[in-house]
Amino acid sequence: MANIKDVAREAGVSVATVSRVFNDSELVSDDTRRLVRDVAGRLKYWPNGAARSLITSRTHAIGVLLPDLYGDFFSELIRGIDLAARDEGFHLLVSGSHADTLALVAALRSMRGRIDGLVVMAPDVDGAAAIRDAAGEAPVVVIDPGASDASCDTISIANQDGAFRMVRHLVGLGHRRIATVTGPSRNMDAQQRVAGYRAALAQADIAHDMALELEGDFTEPSGYRAVEMLLALSPRPTAVFFANDYMAIGALAALSSAGLRVPEDIAIAGFDDIAMARYLTPALTTVHVDLIDIGARAIRRLLEIKDGTSGDAPRHEVVGTELIVRRSCGAAATPGSEFDPSMDRRRRHT
Repeated sequence: MANIKDVAREAGVSVATVSRVFNDSELVSDDTRRLVRDVAGRLKYWPNGAARSLITSRTHAIGVLLPDLYGDFFSELIRGIDLAARDEGFHLLVSGSHADTLALVAALRSMRGRIDGLVVMAPDVDGAAAIRDAAGEAPVVVIDPGASDASCDTISIANQDGAFRMVRHLVGLGHRRIATVTGPSRNMDAQQRVAGYRAALAQADIAHDMALELEGDFTEPSGYRAVEMLLALSPRPTAVFFANDYMAIGALAALSSAGLRVPEDIAIAGFDDIAMARYLTPALTTVHVDLIDIGARAIRRLLEIKDGTSGDAPRHEVVGTELIVRRSCGAAATPGSEFDPSMDRRRRHT
C-alpha cells in the first residue's frame, strides 16, 4: 500500500507539500495540486483519517445522539441532519437508544476526539446542562432541550402552542369532554404539550378533570392501553388528544377492536405529523413538526459555532408548528393534507 513518501517521491515534491494538498492548503499552486492528486490516484493513496485529524484538528465527522432511532420521527430528523451535513462535506456518527441523561453522556464521551461537533436531542428535564459539561471543547447544539440552558445553542419545538391550537380546534368542533394521553412525566415535550392542553381547556372555561389525563410513553401499546382505560369512564370522552402520533395509532387499533368508529363515536388527534399519519384510516389530525428542517438548522448552527461566525452568546430558537386537520377529528381536511400520490410532500430525496 502506497504511503505519503511514495507519493512525494513519484511527484517530485516534498512530503510537506503532499500533506498541504490533502489538507486543502492555499499555499499550494493549482498545477502542483493536480499533479499530486493524479499521482496519489494512480498509486491508490489516501491519507489516514485518524492521523490526518491529529494534524488538522478536524475529523470531518459530526456526532448525533438521539433518545432512539426507531420510527418515522427520528428517521425524518436524521434525514435532515444528514442531508445538511453531506452538503458541507461532513459524515455522521449516530448513536441511539439513550433515553436518559446518563446514557447520553456516556455515549458522548465515547465520541470525544472523533467528531468536530455534536448534535444531541435531550428531552430529559436535566439533559442539556449535563451534556454541555461532558462535551468539553466540542461545539454542541441541543435539539429539544429538556430545560432552558444558557450555556449552549438550542433548537426547540413550539410544543405548548401546537397542543393549545389542537385542543382549541377540538373545542371549536363542539367537544367539551376532551381527554389527553401524555408522554413520560420527565420528558419536557410531554410537559409542554399537556400544558398547552390545559391552557386551551381553561380558555374555553372547561373544568380540568385529572381523570381525563393519562400518562403514556410515546409508543403504540401505551396508546392502546390508554383508550381501554378511557372507554371505562362514564361518561367517556368525546375526543382524545395524544401527545404524539404513535400513541394515536395505538388508539385507532383499540377503538377498532372495541367496535367504535372514528370520528363518529370519538374524535382522535395526535402530534408530530409522522409520514404515515396521512395514510391511516381515517387519516390522522395532528400537529406538523418539520423535522427535516430542524435537523438541517442544527447542522448549520453547529458549523457556525465551529467557524466562529455565530457570535459570542448561545442562541435559542423555537420552531413553530402547523395544525393539520384530517378526518380523524370529524372536520373537513386541510387541503393537500391527505394521501394523494401526485402531491405527496414526503417523497424521498434523490
